[in-house]
This record gives sequence, structure tokens and C-alpha cells, in this order.
Amino acid sequence: MSSVSDIKVKPSAPRKRAREKILAAAEELARVAGPGNLSLDAVAARAGVSKGGLLYHFPTKAKLLEALVEQFLASFDQALREREDASAGAPDSLVRAYLDILVGEHLCHQPPPSGLLAALGEDPNFLAPVRRFDRRLLDRMKANASDPVMALIVYLSLHGIKSMQLLNIETVDGEEFDSVIARLRALIGAGAASPGRSGAA
Repeated sequence: MSSVSDIKVKPSAPRKRAREKILAAAEELARVAGPGNLSLDAVAARAGVSKGGLLYHFPTKAKLLEALVEQFLASFDQALREREDASAGAPDSLVRAYLDILVGEHLCHQPPPSGLLAALGEDPNFLAPVRRFDRRLLDRMKANASDPVMALIVYLSLHGIKSMQLLNIETVDGEEFDSVIARLRALIGAGAASPGRSGAA
């Protein structure tokens, strides 16, 4: 039986909106001015809230950066699960969803998650939840895959592309990117057609 202290009170709508505005401002500021310029004063000004209002939601810069990491992971996980649910958990649906999301971001020229980069630059300890998330994601991909090794190859390939984008060291041109994606799609298709779904959920 849960104690009263275990019950989390949901924030009211105005407070929730203020929190979302602050996180959006922090992400935008990190992208426009650079991760190193992410100060609480600058975030409060950009969000249009008082410094006290910001500190109500995020008492320290570390708490703000922690929330940016959590927001990035949660939104990415939600996008994956929505695509996975649409396929009713069919074999290879998660690895295909991971590929589709990355390709969609690339084609839309979506910038790398600056808020995440700011958090990691401020404190490497923020890598811990990212590492746990990625490990769970890989385990889920392998469990759902018709060929777990195929899922691992796709995961590592896409992670390499994402890492290059995040660190702004992209060395692959558009034609090379397209050829890699085409080969990965063929690999997923071959995995789905292979007999004996060892490791499938």
C-alpha cells in the first residue's frame, strides 16, 4: 500500500506550461547561443519567466540539465513506441521504427539535440541515464528482431550516424547516407524473411 509520500501530485496546467516553456527555452538557447552559454538567467529571460519562477521548477542548473536529458529520452521513446504500436508488435517493427525516425530527422534537417549536448558537456554523469536507455532499447530491438545480430548491426550503424551529427563531425555525404540506409532496409527485410525467429519476443 502506497504511503501519502509516494503519491505524486500532478502540477497544475499553468505550472506545467511554465515548465515546458523553460525547457523549450533552454533547448533553443543551447542551439542558438551554444551549450556553453546556457545560464539560468538567460533561460529565464528567453522563457519570459522570472528567475524565481525558473528556480521554482529547477532549483539548480544541474536540475534543469537533468530535465533536458529526461525530456529528450522520453520524447524519443514515445516516438518509437507510437510506431511500434502501429505495427502491432510485428517482428522487426522496433528496429524499423528506429531507422525511420533517424531518416525522418535527417531528411527534415532536424538539428541535433542541443539540450542533451549541453547537459553532457556540463556533467558527464548525465551519460548514465542515456546509457541505460540505449541498453534497454537495444535489448528491446534484439528481442523483437527476427535476427538479433541484424538488429545489432542496424543499431550500431544508426548510432554512429547520430553520434557524428551530435558532435558535428559528419563526414558522410547525401549519396553515401542514402546507400547505407538502402542497405540497412534490405538487411531488415532479409532478417524478417529468415526462418527461425530466435530471440523474438
